[in-house]
Amino acid sequence: MADRMDELDRKILLQLQQDTTPSIEEIARSVGSSKTPVWNRIRKMRDRGIIKREVAILDADVLGFEACFFVLIRTSEHDAEWQNTFLQALRDRAEVQEAHRLAGDIDYVLKVRVPNARAYDTFYQALISEVKIHNVTALLSMEEIKSTTALPL
Repeated sequence: MADRMDELDRKILLQLQQDTTPSIEEIARSVGSSKTPVWNRIRKMRDRGIIKREVAILDADVLGFEACFFVLIRTSEHDAEWQNTFLQALRDRAEVQEAHRLAGDIDYVLKVRVPNARAYDTFYQALISEVKIHNVTALLSMEEIKSTTALPL
């Protein structure tokens, strides 16, 4: 897919990864093109699935979600029924911002955003009441040093 993108596509995507609110005219000006080609390229990149969706990125701290935990999960269960139950439990919890299945000693890592440690404990207690988990380690992020959704085009 990336091999079908040219330099103008990359410039447009770099611009959109930073901010989707400028008009097509402003984006075209910033990437050195005109409106119609930029609009057509954006539409084609949406159609091809390169641009999945456009969202507003909210400030978690301002909204009171000041605690970010990275949760490392080890399980002794690996059957399909357990996995389906576990994945559904994650999907049902808005606190889980990211979930990844890993290779290595840890089976899953979650990024969980909550107001405070008490809210994390409520999340944790609810999760383990639904799903059998062998070991859970929660790591509290003391400071977010870098966070981006931008890909290195």
